[in-house]
Amino acid sequence: MFGGQILVFGRKTRREDESGIVRTQNINAARMIAEVVRTNLGPSAMLKMLMDPMGGVVMTNDGNAILREIIVQHPVAKMMIEIARTQDEEVGDGTTSVIILCGQILSEVERFIGSYHPSIIIRELRQALDDILTFMPEISKSVDTKNHEEMLNLIKASLGTKFLGTSWSRMACEMALKAVNIVKESSGKDRERIDIKSFARVEKVPGGSMEESHVLEGVMINKDILHPEMKRLILNPRILLLNSALEYKKGESMTNAEMVKEGDFTRLLQIEEEFIVNQCNKIIALKPDLVITEKGMSDLAIHHFAKAKISALRRVKKMDMVRISRATGATLMSRIEEISEQHLGTRAGRFEVILIGDEYFSFINDCKDTKACTIVLRGPSKDIIHEVERNLQDAMNVARNLYMEPSVVPGGGAVEMKLFAKIISSKSGLETEGSPYSTVPAALKIIPQTLLENSGASVMHSMSKLESAHLKGEMLAVDGVTGDLVAAEELGIWEPTRVKTQIYKTAIETAVHILKIDEIVSGSKSKSAQSLDKVEKKQKGEPVNMAGQGDQKEF
Repeated sequence: MFGGQILVFGRKTRREDESGIVRTQNINAARMIAEVVRTNLGPSAMLKMLMDPMGGVVMTNDGNAILREIIVQHPVAKMMIEIARTQDEEVGDGTTSVIILCGQILSEVERFIGSYHPSIIIRELRQALDDILTFMPEISKSVDTKNHEEMLNLIKASLGTKFLGTSWSRMACEMALKAVNIVKESSGKDRERIDIKSFARVEKVPGGSMEESHVLEGVMINKDILHPEMKRLILNPRILLLNSALEYKKGESMTNAEMVKEGDFTRLLQIEEEFIVNQCNKIIALKPDLVITEKGMSDLAIHHFAKAKISALRRVKKMDMVRISRATGATLMSRIEEISEQHLGTRAGRFEVILIGDEYFSFINDCKDTKACTIVLRGPSKDIIHEVERNLQDAMNVARNLYMEPSVVPGGGAVEMKLFAKIISSKSGLETEGSPYSTVPAALKIIPQTLLENSGASVMHSMSKLESAHLKGEMLAVDGVTGDLVAAEELGIWEPTRVKTQIYKTAIETAVHILKIDEIVSGSKSKSAQSLDKVEKKQKGEPVNMAGQGDQKEF
C-alpha cells in the first residue's frame, strides 16, 4: 500500500538510471560539440568545409552555420546545437562563444558530481550568474548611437573575426548601419523596434565585384513587366497594391453549368470578360502608374493595363508586398470596390526594370521616409556571396543590439578575465576554491585561452600573465591576430553588452538543465536487443512480429 512509485513502460523502453553515469555521458556529449567549434573563435579562426547530402559545399567559421549542418544522435548534443540557434535568433552573435563556454562549465562541474548533490551545484551556478549580471554594468561603457563614426568602429570591431574583417569591412559596416537606420522605428518609451528579418531583405546577385553591392532605399524583386508595351522606367510612380486576383473567379470544386440555348456558352464568356473589364476600369479610373498583385492576372487585364499605359507585376510574394507597402506608403487592398486615392503609394521616386545577368529585376527605390530596404550583394561566386551575407547579417545584428541597449564591454577576452577577477576578489578563496561556485570563474578563462590557442601564442605563459594583471586591476585583452596581450582601450575591440549578457545567461542556464537530467528513457531498442527478443520468443514458441508490423503500437 505504501510502496514506491510504479513505472509502466512498453517492452521496447530502455532506461539508463544510474544518474552519475548519465551525467558523465551528457557532459562528454556537450564537450564534444564544444570541441567542434573551438577553432572557429576569434580573428585567427579556422574555416570548416561543410558538405550537404546534395553535394553542396559551404566554407564558414560561423558557429551557428556549422552546427546547423551537423547530424548528431545524442539528445544533449542536440540541445547544445539548439542553444546556438537560440543565441543567433535572440541577438544574432556569440553562437561560437556560448557553445564553448557551456561545454567548459560542464567540464569544470564534472569533478564535483560525486561529491555534491546536483541541486547544490545548480544553486551555486545560478548564484554565479546573478553575480556576473551584477558586475556587468560596472565593466560596460555607454555608447552614443547618434555618433556615426563611433557606431561604424564598433560594428567593424565585431566583424574582425569574420570573412569581411579582412577585406571590404568598412563598406559592409556602412551598409549594415544604413539598413538598420532605415528599418528602425520607435515603439514608445524610448524603445526601438528593429525588425531586420522582415524589412531588410538581402538579395544575392552573382556576378560583378563586391564593391558593386549597395543598399536600396526601397525594394528590389525578381520580376519583369507583363507586356512589352508597358513602361520599364517610371519617375514618381503612383503604386497600387492588390491582394486579390485580376482574373475570373473559378469554382472551389466541381462546378456545373447547364446551357440550353445556342448562345449560352458565348454569353458565359462575355460575362467573364465583362467582370474583368469592369475591375480594370475601376483601377484605371484611379490613374495608377504601377499595379502589383500577389495573385494572378489574366491576359485580358494585362491587355487593358497596357492600353492605359499602366505597368503591372503579378504573383509577388506576400513579404515583398508588405515591404513595398512600408517603402511607398501604399495600402495592401483585398477588394477593388473599396480602393480610393488615399490607398495609392506615392513615396517612391523611381520604378525601373533592369536586366542583371540573364534575369530581370524590378527596382522601386528613392523612397521618401521609407521603413524597408533591400541590400543588393554582388560577388564572383555564390559561395562568397553566401558567406558575405552571413557576415552582413551579423553586422546588422550588432547595430540593432547597440540601438536596443547602447552599451559595450571590452572584447578580446578582457570582460571574461575582469569578471573572473571580480568574482574571485568578492568571495574568499576558501569559499570559491572547493565549491561548485568556482566552476563559473574557471570556465570564463576558456574564451581568452581559446583566442590565444587559435592565434598560435604561448597559452600557459600568456594566461598566467593575463590572470595576474586582472587581479591587480589592469584591463588587458588578447590580440586575436598576433596573440599579444595589450590594453583593452588600445586594442579597440568592443562587444555589445546585450550579446555578452545573453551568452552568460544561455550558457549557464543550459548547463543547469543538462545537470538536472538524471535518467534517459528511450522508446526504442537497439537492433541487437531486438534480435535477442526474437530468439527468446522462438524458443518459447511465441509468434514473432515481422519487421514493420506492430512496431508502432508500443511506447
